[in-house]
Amino acid sequence: MPSRKNRKNAANPRIAHGTQSVAASCARHCSTRLRSPATAEEYSAGALCSALLVRAAMRILVTGGCGFIGSNFIRYILQHYKPAFVTNVDVLTYAGNLANLNGVVEEHGERYEFFKADIANADQMDALMTEHRFYAVINFAAESHVDRSINDPLNFIHTNVIGTSVLLDCARRHGVQRFIQISTDEVYGSLGPTGKFAEQSPLDPSSPYSASKASADLLVLASYKTYSQEVLVTRCSNNYGPYQFPEKLIPLMIIKALRDEPLPVYGDGTNVRDWIHVSDHCAAIVAALFEGKPGQIYNFGGESETANIDLVKVILDILGKPHSLISFVPDRLGHDRRYAIDSSFAQRELNWKPRRNFKEGLEETIQWYVDNPSWWQPLLERAGRY
Repeated sequence: MPSRKNRKNAANPRIAHGTQSVAASCARHCSTRLRSPATAEEYSAGALCSALLVRAAMRILVTGGCGFIGSNFIRYILQHYKPAFVTNVDVLTYAGNLANLNGVVEEHGERYEFFKADIANADQMDALMTEHRFYAVINFAAESHVDRSINDPLNFIHTNVIGTSVLLDCARRHGVQRFIQISTDEVYGSLGPTGKFAEQSPLDPSSPYSASKASADLLVLASYKTYSQEVLVTRCSNNYGPYQFPEKLIPLMIIKALRDEPLPVYGDGTNVRDWIHVSDHCAAIVAALFEGKPGQIYNFGGESETANIDLVKVILDILGKPHSLISFVPDRLGHDRRYAIDSSFAQRELNWKPRRNFKEGLEETIQWYVDNPSWWQPLLERAGRY
């Protein structure tokens, strides 16, 4: 692991930032009051104020922070909660993108640092947790694309299972107070036309991706029972918003439509997903971080069930493109028919609920991709297949 002196050169110098000790940050920041969210209506987490003030000098280790949800979470917690220090660890696979955090160092300075590393590398994780005293590890790092898991499941086992096991062990040995495992509703499998997944729903994964996430969840929960490690698991429905890699459904359809290319829709397009804006998910994770009970699972959903074909048509309508661009393709192997999340337990226990209206959030997301081709065009060239 690079020394502090050389940490700026460990990755992109524009993103990587020097480190300061937690003791030094205490002296300057412990008297600083928590900055409220932008509006109480939009990202309510008022119940967290006292906890955040008590832990005024906390440092959080975010893994996979250059991905879609991880990078949005880093922006969210640095913007809305002061003081919080974030160390971002990402191995920068095809979906990890330093550009997702452009401007973070300029805005937040030494409150943020980046380190390129593989969470499955025990030596690297041990060195990092030796250098810093972390209040929490929030594990976003994951291989997450179902199609890729079908073609190459070993990568998913390496990151999602072995990586999680390494992190758990290092966090336990170094006295990290909280470990948050970011998981997915896909571990529950597929629903019929009615019903919703609850925290007690049985695990029934349908793909190597969801099986690897279910395995990681079980390792995390076993650490609570075996070692009394303070862990939580959060399972969320489909996210959407800015900085999502173009292989995922919503950005893929937006970009295809902007380029007047056929929009590939699996099967008959009637698969149903529950959509949540990534900012609502970030608020939920913060709530779980400070108010969640050890050993607990929390489900987060957006209460916005939509069939894929209907979603694609809405995207085309917003962009003023014809429905004739839709191209039905052979269905994905093991394609789950319907997901729906019951998040009533999380809403009740964490004083959280999704705030973003799906239609408005989708329109904003589409506009973000329209306005930011310089972000997604290089990713198309790098990925090569989209």
